[in-house]
Amino acid sequence: MTGQAAQPLPDAFETRTNATFEALMWALSRPGTAQTLPAPGAGGVVEALIDRECRVYCDDPALGDLVSATGAALVDAARADHAFLSLVDASGLQALDQIPVGSALYPDAGATVVAQARLGEGQRLRLTGPGIETAAEIRLDGLPPGLWTLRAARCRYPAGFDLFLV
Repeated sequence: MTGQAAQPLPDAFETRTNATFEALMWALSRPGTAQTLPAPGAGGVVEALIDRECRVYCDDPALGDLVSATGAALVDAARADHAFLSLVDASGLQALDQIPVGSALYPDAGATVVAQARLGEGQRLRLTGPGIETAAEIRLDGLPPGLWTLRAARCRYPAGFDLFLV
């Protein structure tokens, strides 16, 4: 024995979820900058963020099965810590209109929202604010009309929700 302690090696699942978590954190700190996830879709985000202490609203039954496997509670949108929304029709916007946005005293009580979108095509958006030096422009498609109006009405600094588009 050389006196060195054995160090555990991460398996493929841990490596993938750590890479997903890191990409999500970079996305929060640099809004408008595309990050590459190790696996497509929201399933990897569920694996990286959701555990038995989370309350989750999910409008996709297949993804809901993955959420249930984590031990998280599936709840209505108004009680969710995390919301996985398809946003392809009015029901997704109705759920978004109900998710928690926190308050001036507890802005961290706002939900984290994950929704599908197509990057690089569609509507051009100009982003400004914290994490963006001057401005960033992106193009997004696959999102319903009224999304940005609803977000603007619900997100009044410091309250709001985090929105990841995957």
